[in-house]
Amino acid sequence: MSDFQSIAARSSAPANMAVDAGLRGFMLGIYNKMAMGLVLSAAIAGAIGSSDALSALVFGTPLRYVVMFGPLALLLVSAFAMRRPSPLGAGLVYWTVTALIGASLGAWVMAARAGVGVDFLTIAKAFFITATAFGALSLWGYTTRRDLSGFGTFLLMGVVGLVLASLVNLFFASSVLGFAISLLGVLIFSGLTAFDTQRLKNDYYALQGDQRSMAVATTLGALSLYLNFVNLFQFILSMMSGREE
Repeated sequence: MSDFQSIAARSSAPANMAVDAGLRGFMLGIYNKMAMGLVLSAAIAGAIGSSDALSALVFGTPLRYVVMFGPLALLLVSAFAMRRPSPLGAGLVYWTVTALIGASLGAWVMAARAGVGVDFLTIAKAFFITATAFGALSLWGYTTRRDLSGFGTFLLMGVVGLVLASLVNLFFASSVLGFAISLLGVLIFSGLTAFDTQRLKNDYYALQGDQRSMAVATTLGALSLYLNFVNLFQFILSMMSGREE
């Protein structure tokens, strides 16, 4: 994987400007696709959470298991089955995951409508805090010269620990453990936001000239940042509302 400084040293000034413009375009494409995923998720969450019929269909039938476990199952299957994903395949995974997560977020809208543990003002505050924190962390990951690659393994191990702790808390329903999980979740996905942003920046330099791989990387990069944003939002909202996930 090429280092930016070594590339800059071998390139002329006009070439540097072209590379910088290309990188900005690459990252902008990722952020735009991530934003569209968030809009889709919000629309689906609002539609399901504000309709009694849709809420009953999604959360009152076996379909709730698809909504709960579908995104994780799809990500795991695609990671093993799609060794060299096509732009179309990556896009199908991305939009399916964002749609399913949007359906699951409908539970927060339902709770706000019913006044159970959360209200719409709290949701709005949590979203604003998440957007501000995400923007700052992603900007730092983009601009810092510190190599964050060494944190990747620890952060991924932290995600596995969060999943296991959340499963355990499904049986114990401990508010103390729930708050600790939310706090750790905020820290871990904050770190992943900066880490993934730097990783995507490095991926751009490694994939230059391969348009197919760049198209796939844009979609999968949007998926990584989308998942960081949504998880960060849910953990912050859980802490603010005092409602266990």
